[in-house]
Amino acid sequence: MSDVRWSTEQVHALAPDASSLAAARKLATGSGWSQEGAGGEPLSLWGLCKGSGATPYQTCVDVTEPAYKCSCPSRKFPCKHALALLLRWSAGTLATADQPSYVVEWHAGRAGRAAKKAARESAPRTAEQERAAERRAEKRADRMAEGVAELAQWLDDQVRQGIAGLDRAGYKHFDQVAARLVDAQAAGLASALRRLGALPASGAGWEDRLLGELGLLRLLSTAAARIDDLPPELADTVRARLGHNVPTEQVLAGPKVRDVWQVIGVRDEVEERLSSRSVWLIGRDSGRAARVLSFAAPGQALPVDLIVGTEIDADVCYYPGAAPMRALVAARHGDVRRLDRPGPAVFVARALSDVADALAADPWITRHPLLLQAAVVPGDPWRVVDAAGDALPLDPAAADPWPMLSASLGGLGTLAAEWTPRGVVPLTMFTAGEAVRA
Repeated sequence: MSDVRWSTEQVHALAPDASSLAAARKLATGSGWSQEGAGGEPLSLWGLCKGSGATPYQTCVDVTEPAYKCSCPSRKFPCKHALALLLRWSAGTLATADQPSYVVEWHAGRAGRAAKKAARESAPRTAEQERAAERRAEKRADRMAEGVAELAQWLDDQVRQGIAGLDRAGYKHFDQVAARLVDAQAAGLASALRRLGALPASGAGWEDRLLGELGLLRLLSTAAARIDDLPPELADTVRARLGHNVPTEQVLAGPKVRDVWQVIGVRDEVEERLSSRSVWLIGRDSGRAARVLSFAAPGQALPVDLIVGTEIDADVCYYPGAAPMRALVAARHGDVRRLDRPGPAVFVARALSDVADALAADPWITRHPLLLQAAVVPGDPWRVVDAAGDALPLDPAAADPWPMLSASLGGLGTLAAEWTPRGVVPLTMFTAGEAVRA
């Protein structure tokens, strides 16, 4: 059993909302717990929590993934009881013990379901299924080619007619074309186009930003029309930008990169009623970055198996591309450990050089992880400043990182952030053994 417990901040990061966290903190310090403990393989936590009925709730947590189970009726994930149990473990309240039968049965059930899923995914397809898949792929390719050609013509018309009046056209001007791209199964292009609708309302200088984004979309449409002539890695990048999905099993069958992967930051977003979570990893030895991306429909919980401020010895598989960044965690080797100070952290100049290299390989990148030895400095705009005096402005849409400023006392710390064309988005400040989110 690992003797490294999570920090309170790491447990807080799991809460699905503020009310769940408040309820969990109250439960964690209450007297309603019994028959609780921690231990076993995989490392688990368990306990009985008194509820409103006669039978207490059975709550257990697999710390390794993490995964959760509770007999309460809550639809939130994790529920307040699982969060409270994690908080009690973080505070050192739980004693080491053998796993009770309901925890052992839970693990056995999960293992059985995982084995059945793996068997289904590895089962070979019949000849008829293969032919049907080929017909679907050909049909989608034809529809996508039509959509790309229509987008290219629309982009040329925007430049020919001028963009000066687009600040009065509103979102509808972009949404109409984006809807046709969705019909053409080019969802990636549709999302990129819809994001442009916000630029005319973003303040002074929107014309230059919009023209630059239109140019990148025109470059993408040209590349898509000549995809068979591109180098394989660049062709994979173009397909991904168009909206092609690479099956999970195909990614996991590719090369594996083993390292001690440090979870440095997470960013949640909502787009078109779909929630997404980007978790950024940095390899301690390789220095490589990986982005683990997940999605959830309204009312569903996003995965919480990678916790900011922890590290894990694991294999990572990258999606194909010219500058591979998106990845999946394959096999894990050992327990999750607490991360006090991630590395290697660099200065601003080196970080910008890394971003430039990535853009040279994939000009459509809109975010890139940064791990800086820097301070956050308030102002208009806020800035990230390193010891050499080099600075980067924050994205105007990012929240002012007052918690980071307070935790670092205005000094240097190890800052995880996202580079975007609009500025830097702070994610986590590592200082004094704590991981403080913006």
